[in-house]
Amino acid sequence: MRLSNRRILLGVSGSIAAYKSVFLTRLLVKEGAEVQVVMTDAAKDFVGPLSFSTLSKNEVYSEYFDKESGAWANHVDLGEWPDLMLIAPATANTIAKMCHGICDNLLQATFLSSRAPVMIAPAMDLEMYEHASLTENLETLRSRGVLICDAEEGELASGLSGKGRMAEPEHILDAVVNVLNNGPLSGKRFLVNAGPTYEAIDPVRFIGNRSTGKMGISIANELCKRGAQVDLVLGPSKITSIDHKIRVHHVESAAEMFDKCIEIFPQTEAAILSAAVADFTPSSVSDQKIKKGDNDMQLGLTRTKDILSTLGEMKEERILVGFAMETNDEEANAISKLERKNADMIVLNSLREKGAGFGEQTNKVRMFVKKGKSFDTEVKSKEAIASDIVDKVVELLN
Repeated sequence: MRLSNRRILLGVSGSIAAYKSVFLTRLLVKEGAEVQVVMTDAAKDFVGPLSFSTLSKNEVYSEYFDKESGAWANHVDLGEWPDLMLIAPATANTIAKMCHGICDNLLQATFLSSRAPVMIAPAMDLEMYEHASLTENLETLRSRGVLICDAEEGELASGLSGKGRMAEPEHILDAVVNVLNNGPLSGKRFLVNAGPTYEAIDPVRFIGNRSTGKMGISIANELCKRGAQVDLVLGPSKITSIDHKIRVHHVESAAEMFDKCIEIFPQTEAAILSAAVADFTPSSVSDQKIKKGDNDMQLGLTRTKDILSTLGEMKEERILVGFAMETNDEEANAISKLERKNADMIVLNSLREKGAGFGEQTNKVRMFVKKGKSFDTEVKSKEAIASDIVDKVVELLN
């Protein structure tokens, strides 16, 4: 099945072509996709929600909340759920609202909340499809990255014949398969590590750091969105917004993270090591809680194994990216790390930069590649920084 384990959010707007979306739902499900349907009120004038719920085996959403039970249809959760948001049919009205950010129904709110790729299949009569305003709106959406499964020629509901028919369900299915299975990193496997490590002192206490794992998880999600297979080695983290296609390996200590990264790396094309791994671990670990006595306690520490250096020795033709969190002499330390660890790129975080560092929703980085070249970003969301980092990794792969 070409869409096995893929999540597709199907938006249906008010057009006679909505009947085709029933067949499209069946095709998507037969190819292994999980389908959720969001309908506008106008769409329900053409096709009933029962048809979609029966075929998708999921509840159909059309209102912000259920007036009887009070249950809320969370448009943010709906927008974050899919691998692809597909609006078919997309009427002239829906396209105009998408273009201008009008948010007067659940479908539009979900579109504005979605981080997934978006594809639309326009459907309308000939003169409407050829109108300059519609053409301009489609070009605006295309320039923003919205994918368009172009309308086809044939007999229209008005009795005229020309371009405006929604693409046939089989053709839309092929376009969906092409988008989801042929991303720029399709077929490539990546190792990403993220989060802190906890180094046990006793069954209660540990040595750790302030990393949340958000930056590395954002990178893993971005790689997955572009079609890559991703293994995420994740230290203790409370973040759960991880793409369901990512293979997550939960670890706790630096030793566990080292072993898992060494195991996975030979099967990959590249590794991006963003985890805040402990440099030292207690020399001995008590199997019982250490009681507080009258005297001070001295804690012996030993060096942990260096994951980046070890992968640098193993990497051969693979791309290796490391992170450097610095508080002083940032540039010199990053360039030194790039050379010493045999990495292809070092992403520098400075704790002196406002809006960067552990626990922040934003970040600002400088990327150093071999031969001394560097690339700076502005302060952005960590998701946007992840996109910049992956762009640079794609350049290195090519």
